Amino acid sequence: MERQGSSLSRILWVIVFGITMGYFEASVVVYLRAIYYPEGFSFPLKPFTDYKIIVELFREFASLIMLISVASIAGRTLMERFAYFMLSFGTWDILYYVFLKISLDWPESLLTWDILFLLPIPWIGPVIAPVSISILMIITSILIIRLYDRGMEFKVNLVSIILFIIGSGVILYSFMHDTDATFHQKMPKPYMYELLIAGLILFITSFLISYVKSKGR
Repeated sequence: MERQGSSLSRILWVIVFGITMGYFEASVVVYLRAIYYPEGFSFPLKPFTDYKIIVELFREFASLIMLISVASIAGRTLMERFAYFMLSFGTWDILYYVFLKISLDWPESLLTWDILFLLPIPWIGPVIAPVSISILMIITSILIIRLYDRGMEFKVNLVSIILFIIGSGVILYSFMHDTDATFHQKMPKPYMYELLIAGLILFITSFLISYVKSKGR
């Protein structure tokens, strides 16, 4: 019982961290859009031609380190830490868009295009893509943490790892393949929703294989 209470406290604090980090991220984007898109953010993208792009790249890298640091403190094993990382990442990503909507009345809808990430090259896609991935991350992370509360471990096998890697590659390709839009300031090609759906199915399948076997142990 003590272990479950302790875990609940960690979950709540990691969620609080993700919420506040989402606000900080949204605040920075409000300032960036006031500088680079005073008339409103839209594609084609405007090029970043000065030192600010370097600052932005390191800011995004620092954001990942922050998420990893919190997960490392909250978790006790590698997989439990990964679960807390997914929980903080998913919360951060969703609340980022919530706070942008409150601050700028943007995005107009879940189908609105956005710059999702910049490392190693820019990622672009409709808002529904990162939001759907984040929802899945939050659900799976809590299920994994609950396993550890019950004294079990989340064990991954080779099939799960392969499916996860393929799913990640499929979704990353859907975000990064349109280099004309990201590097040459052109309108993006239609987003390949079929790749997003395929990637999510692979993620879910990968998780369920390991989750069912872990509970069986």
